[in-house]
Amino acid sequence: MSETSPLVIVLMGSKSDWEIMKNADETLSRFGVPHECRVLSAHRTPSEVSELVSAAEGRGVKVLIAAAGAAAHLAGVVAAHTVLPVLGVPMASVLNGLDSLLSTVQMPAGIPVGTLAIGKAGATNAALLAVAILGVERPDLRDALRAFRAEQAETILGQTLP
Repeated sequence: MSETSPLVIVLMGSKSDWEIMKNADETLSRFGVPHECRVLSAHRTPSEVSELVSAAEGRGVKVLIAAAGAAAHLAGVVAAHTVLPVLGVPMASVLNGLDSLLSTVQMPAGIPVGTLAIGKAGATNAALLAVAILGVERPDLRDALRAFRAEQAETILGQTLP
């Protein structure tokens, strides 16, 4: 996590989500994006979620990433308290994350949540999407994202089969 003012806040409903969400943390760190990671629950700490999210824009935050499992209300609650982009990451749960995915993606019209894949891929892609969103105004991040994608292409092109 960065010690400067965060551009991205990564929220998770439970500390047990960290094993997956550390992928978002690592990806944002790789791109040098100032961010903070927090555990706050839509159900158990609703006032704290509201307070943090309502103050985010004034602190210079540009994107929020919210991860939760089961009922997965965190991303929706976050989106209800801000007009900043909110990226939802469903966590694996009792129904292998399908319940979390549906809870996150089925937001009512008017309060959007960009929903990513369940688990690790979603955590990584949420961070990459946050970098792309920030890149609209930050050419250095656009260039870094282009370089990252070029590295991915090189890796694939360098693979050979026996």
